[in-house]
Amino acid sequence: MDKQTIIQAEADYVLHTYNRPEIVFTHGEGMHLFDTDGNKYLDFTSGIAVTALGHSDPDWVTAVSQQATQLTHISNLFHSAPQAQLAQRLVENSFADKVFFCNSGAEANEAALKFARKVGKTHHDGKINIIAFSGGFHGRTMGSLSATYKAQYREPFAPLVPGFTFLPFNDLAAAQAAIDDDTCAVIVEPIQGEGGVNPATAEFLQGLRAACDTHNALLIFDEVQCGLGRTGTLWGHQQFSVTPDIMTLAKPLAGGLPIGATLVTQAVADVIKPGDHGSTFAAGPLVCAAANVVFDKVNRPTLLQAVQENGAYLKHRLQTLELDEIVEVRGQGLLVGVALNQPAAPIMAAARDKGVLILTAGDNVLRLAPALIVNRAEIDTAVATIAACLEESS
Repeated sequence: MDKQTIIQAEADYVLHTYNRPEIVFTHGEGMHLFDTDGNKYLDFTSGIAVTALGHSDPDWVTAVSQQATQLTHISNLFHSAPQAQLAQRLVENSFADKVFFCNSGAEANEAALKFARKVGKTHHDGKINIIAFSGGFHGRTMGSLSATYKAQYREPFAPLVPGFTFLPFNDLAAAQAAIDDDTCAVIVEPIQGEGGVNPATAEFLQGLRAACDTHNALLIFDEVQCGLGRTGTLWGHQQFSVTPDIMTLAKPLAGGLPIGATLVTQAVADVIKPGDHGSTFAAGPLVCAAANVVFDKVNRPTLLQAVQENGAYLKHRLQTLELDEIVEVRGQGLLVGVALNQPAAPIMAAARDKGVLILTAGDNVLRLAPALIVNRAEIDTAVATIAACLEESS
């Protein structure tokens, strides 16, 4: 199929939930994507923070190819080595004692909310109330959507799951006043992605931990976007010296194949019994073979150090542009937001026309989430392109 036939077929047959540019990508290599017209794009989206190793990483390709010749799917009715190996890696390199596997970030958060509700109903007089925060994004299933702040996402599908309260992000006093003995859980992103690349403060997260401990509530960290190396530490919450009871992962874990994971302490695991939750496709051998490669390559001190250094370099380069259009540069590691005094979508489109792919995070924020393998020359190219687009827009 040629480019126009593909675009028309999607218009004819695919439900219109995305507004896509008229580009059809054919392949990727490292930090770059290529389209049907032979154009080359520097990818600072990573498929929305997913392709942590870049496109077509040789070790990832080899693992997936080999596993595809052996075993791809058996359901979760049976054991497989790749899943056991991945679970061991996640648990032994985190606070957690057990992990539940699923297929996406929304499903990981859905599981976290279900587990928290069952703990509350089992041990704490049936309490079910959950606190979330302004700017938070936790997914689009009915449960995870109930914890997602943006009215645009929520209102068309109301009424949602009851028992959720929203508080101002980074307002510790408001959280301390609201968290009480009827609260079963608090869910928060250590660094908000979709909500504008807003980092929590250490004081805020530490205060949430203390309040949850006081009132026998669970602290859930949504690390779907900020986890697995993106901040320069393996887990985003390590930046703040706070440990959750439940943590959710997804986007980068299998390098582009669908997976989610909900990591829990033993106290949570003890409440969950066979039949309480499940998934047909979750963490099959093929996906876990890919995830084991991604985890091992990300969990290397040299790569994590490079993320820290290149992330600091990216922020510095953006901060020294001295353009009136830039209000603030924020983020951690290779998750960086550029707040503008104008709409971000036209700048994203202009950068794409110049061969650099970036994201938005809300109306006025550019979001940069390159693969963790990005180098400084590629950072310089992206920053120069963004600067040119902003200058042309003024």
